[in-house]
Amino acid sequence: MGELINGMHHVSLIVADTSRALGFYRDLLGLEVDESRPDLGYPGVWLQVGGQQIHLLELPNPDPLEGRPEHGGRDRHLALVISDLDRLKFQLDQAGITYTLSRSGRRALFCRDPDKNALEFVESPSV
Repeated sequence: MGELINGMHHVSLIVADTSRALGFYRDLLGLEVDESRPDLGYPGVWLQVGGQQIHLLELPNPDPLEGRPEHGGRDRHLALVISDLDRLKFQLDQAGITYTLSRSGRRALFCRDPDKNALEFVESPSV
């Protein structure tokens, strides 16, 4: 039968305000918007991450925003591969976004988007 699952297509994150989220994902992180997103009856956007996507859904969030762990590695999170951790740290510092370094010893950091979704950025120089 072979492998049933052989890749990841997208990850969806709930946001309160698509425009504000785009300030983080598009403007700060540099992700491109996929303009082919159809009208799904609610605001949102699809963002390209290599051959995969992040879908931002502007919908009511069923999860509490308060009480989440300070370190995103102890929360549900999306891990993205980056080529230059120091450059990302500089950009986050300039934007006033707090982050914590990976506790695994890898060159990685965790931060939260404006909607408190946890993100991990793992450095892989071969990207």
